[in-house]
Amino acid sequence: MAAKRSSNEGVLSRVSSSISESPIVYKGKRVASDAGFVAKKLLKSTGKAAWIAGTTFLILVVPLIIEMEREAQYNDLELQQASLLGTPAVAAPQK
Repeated sequence: MAAKRSSNEGVLSRVSSSISESPIVYKGKRVASDAGFVAKKLLKSTGKAAWIAGTTFLILVVPLIIEMEREAQYNDLELQQASLLGTPAVAAPQK
């Protein structure tokens, strides 16, 4: 019985080694490795692009938003003062 078991293990080990040394398995491993490399480079470049977009937004857009809010508050204050003084409210110019 022990001899039969060792011959079965021999066949199993031969089959598994022939499968692992197959050109299809080799190509699959190479493709998986290449895909991992491409994914890593893509994530790096995406991070760089996100950094550039974020800093550009902070430098250019945020001050514009703050200035627009300041202008809106100033217009509201002028309208409120005009209504307190009794002068007719002048509508803000439409853009």
